[in-house]
Amino acid sequence: MNNPATATRSVVVEREFAHPPAKIWRALTQPHLIEAWLMKSDFAALPGHRFSFSAEWGSVACEVTVIDAQRSLAYTWCAMGLESVVTWTLTPSAGGTRLRMEQAGFGPEQEQAYQGAQYGWPAFLTALERVLAREEG
Repeated sequence: MNNPATATRSVVVEREFAHPPAKIWRALTQPHLIEAWLMKSDFAALPGHRFSFSAEWGSVACEVTVIDAQRSLAYTWCAMGLESVVTWTLTPSAGGTRLRMEQAGFGPEQEQAYQGAQYGWPAFLTALERVLAREEG
C-alpha cells in the first residue's frame, strides 16, 4: 500500500522527432552536443561512469546506470537534496523517433524541484530539437 506522504512522483515528457534514433542518441551522449541543449557535462556512455552537469545555478552529480545504444539511457540525478533517476527511451516511429524522458524520484517535500522539472524538461527538449535541426546526419 502506497503511503501518499512517502510516495514519489515522476516528470514525463514525450516528443516525436523527425530524426532517426542514431542522431538523437548522439545528442544525448556526446558532451559537446549535450552542452548545446542541456548543460555542460563530462558525460561518457559507459555503465558506472560518474559525471556531472553544471550550470550557473550549480551542479548535478550523476552516474550512468543503463546504456542500451540507440534505445535506452539512464543516469542518477542528484542535486540540492533530490535523488532521482533520468531515463531516456528511444522508439523508432514512422516519422523518425519517439523520445520519452522520465525523471523519477521526487518526494512530497520536493515540490519546488518537481515544479522546476515540469517546467525545465519541455524547454530542454525544445532546445534539443533546435540542436538536432542544425546537426548533420
